[in-house]
Amino acid sequence: MDNATLQPASTEAKAKIPAIRRGVKISLDKLVIFGAFVLLFALFSVTARNFFTLRNTLTLALQTSTITLMGIGVTFTIITGGIDLSIGSVVALTGTIAVMAANVGIPIWMSMVLGLLTGVLCGLCSGLLITGLKLPPFIATLGMMMVVRGVVLTITNAMSKPAPDAFGDLGNDTLFRINQQFPGIAYPVFIMILAAIIFGFFLRKTRMGRYTYAVGSNEEASRLSGIKVSRVKLVAYMISGFCAALTGIILASRMVTSQPNGGMSYELNAIASSVIGGTSLMGGIGTIAGAVVGSFIIGVLGVGLTMQGASYFVQQIAIGLVVIGSVAVDQLRYKKK
Repeated sequence: MDNATLQPASTEAKAKIPAIRRGVKISLDKLVIFGAFVLLFALFSVTARNFFTLRNTLTLALQTSTITLMGIGVTFTIITGGIDLSIGSVVALTGTIAVMAANVGIPIWMSMVLGLLTGVLCGLCSGLLITGLKLPPFIATLGMMMVVRGVVLTITNAMSKPAPDAFGDLGNDTLFRINQQFPGIAYPVFIMILAAIIFGFFLRKTRMGRYTYAVGSNEEASRLSGIKVSRVKLVAYMISGFCAALTGIILASRMVTSQPNGGMSYELNAIASSVIGGTSLMGGIGTIAGAVVGSFIIGVLGVGLTMQGASYFVQQIAIGLVVIGSVAVDQLRYKKK
């Protein structure tokens, strides 16, 4: 009787061991990524003059906020086993749409909402190309990248337009300003934090978030288990479009002008931040926290190298090497499985 009672418990305990090991492995990966960020920050604090100051830290957070937002969005698509190459073009289009709407007298907040809806619509189009026409995500979003860029250049004749002064409040105003030593925390930093919390909760704690991981891990098994795979992918690309739109509006607000030629190659930084943060290009693995840390690694590299006098080209070499290293580690991890 006792043996019969103990047998299921023992079997259940053994079944939990792989899950526990996976949890420990993921935690260690996160620790390594965060450790790399801390090490880089400490290195530049020692080697770059004025790097470790309150003002520079606030500037770093502001400059990195847009990379973080794009990285959060593209993380959803990568986890599903896809990619989104249209981010930079969506950034340009949505910021331009918001400025154009504000210029014709639409209230500022409503013009920004219109820009966000435009981003979501772009994401929906990408998702429909992938789920409806069964195009590979690379091809679908590459096509959207060119189409959206063509649209924004056509409607603006490739010319920037100034926005109303009030349009710049979102990108340039701060909270908790005390004096010149503490100029306050910029609104985009708070938006970045709020987005990380909301989408992190959505990905880890909601049913749709769990389905996102399931689709990326094994799409066919997910379909057979009753998960609406197409719906999950559509949501992922709409979130990516929303985050790109949020970035576009923030950048247009910071410049107080539309930027139809802006956003070039922004998708590369977004993908890099996600991959550096531990998101697997094979799908099924990734976290919002990792994407945030990955974006700050890129930000620290950029600001730190600039303060050391390195050129933009050297910065690109450094970031490229970090991305190659991250993907190489991901490939080794995938092969071990």
